[in-house]
Amino acid sequence: MAATYLEYIRSKAQASSGDGVDVDNLSPRLFDFQRDLTEWALKMGRAAIFADCGMGKTLMELSWADAIAKETGGNILLIAPLAVSHQTVREGEKFGVEVARSDDGIVKAPLTITNYEKLHLFNPADFVGAVCDESSILKSFSGVRRGEITRFMRKMQFRLLGTATAAPNDYTELGTSSEALGYLGYMDMLNKFFRNDRNNSAIKGTHFGKKTEWRLKGHAETPFWRWVTSWARALRKPSDLGYNDGDFILKPLNENKHIIKARSLPEGRLFVVHAMNLEEQREERNRTIPERCEKVAELVNHDRPALVWCHLNEEGRTLRSIIPDSDEVSGSDSDEAKERKFMDFVNGNTRVLITKPKIGGWGLNFQHCSHVVIFPSHSFEQYYQAVRRCWRFGQQNPVTVDVVLTEGEQRVFDNLKYKANAADKMFTRLVEFMREGQKHEVDASYNKREVVPAWL
Repeated sequence: MAATYLEYIRSKAQASSGDGVDVDNLSPRLFDFQRDLTEWALKMGRAAIFADCGMGKTLMELSWADAIAKETGGNILLIAPLAVSHQTVREGEKFGVEVARSDDGIVKAPLTITNYEKLHLFNPADFVGAVCDESSILKSFSGVRRGEITRFMRKMQFRLLGTATAAPNDYTELGTSSEALGYLGYMDMLNKFFRNDRNNSAIKGTHFGKKTEWRLKGHAETPFWRWVTSWARALRKPSDLGYNDGDFILKPLNENKHIIKARSLPEGRLFVVHAMNLEEQREERNRTIPERCEKVAELVNHDRPALVWCHLNEEGRTLRSIIPDSDEVSGSDSDEAKERKFMDFVNGNTRVLITKPKIGGWGLNFQHCSHVVIFPSHSFEQYYQAVRRCWRFGQQNPVTVDVVLTEGEQRVFDNLKYKANAADKMFTRLVEFMREGQKHEVDASYNKREVVPAWL
């Protein structure tokens, strides 16, 4: 009876003892905080590491995968965004971990890496574990693709998610990671810790004219974060785990806002007004492409490398035509062409790279570049990832970010700043509860026998 009751109590706790492996001979190239995170993830078996850009996620992922492969004798599949696989293979060579790239579904080595777009070619039965690099990309995929990734890993004992931006301004998106790891499903998480204005399980639609929104139940904040930290670890710098920051100090970031005067007014308007809704914002963006692109060309008119982020095809074509020494990575390019253009930029063959955040905003390392130019959107995650391709640990120079917008797009920029503050608050709370969660254990000292009342 006592054992059964103890099992019941443990099942109700927001904690997990893990079902992984103990490994104590990890690479000496790991920093102390990286070794601790990797050992924890190995013990868990299924875990997530939310570590900021430049904190060594790739080395931790490779060390984790290498240890699992050696311990079990099985194969591990690493899944990465487009063009990141080449980068990971090079990192493996640098750290003495063999990683083979495969685009055809064939297992090439104990550690095989492929792109998310090629996952459907692989058989999950060929692997004992999987690593999802830049795992926050999961929520950017369609439901079909996201479901494909979750199903691929469903029966695997060993799973690791690695990303820098875990649900930066929407707590409920953490359910995507939990579901992929085999813990609480997305809807189960919502119903356990959150509520909406309808008091039901609706995730879409409107209620009294307002979009359905989920928020933490008043009593559920501590249990929610305790649950998250039972399967995830987060840090922005080593001191978040109690270590000395050492060389992990970011260079200064200089953000400049450039407001461009539109040459024309919206139809039926006599003066400039802020675009209020998405339709007006799209109209403003399409109407002002020439003047915004001309400002970008002016800003990158120097000898230094520059990374330019756009959102519309016409923006990309215009920028490419007016910026010398530039190249554009567009959605119409083949996967091979995209990778070649990214590598040309990394290797210095292209001075100015033009692309969209949804194409090149994940996982790529452009530390050689310290100038970023971007047109703002409502997506903080896109903005964050776009900037952090260059502004990351290991960058040797101060980074300049030029945000180019029109007077009518001011609300877009204001919304972006609001989401940035929300993201900072969420990550701060995650780190705080992570520290507390590491100290939390279920009290298992049930040493008194139950007593049945005499009147029963």
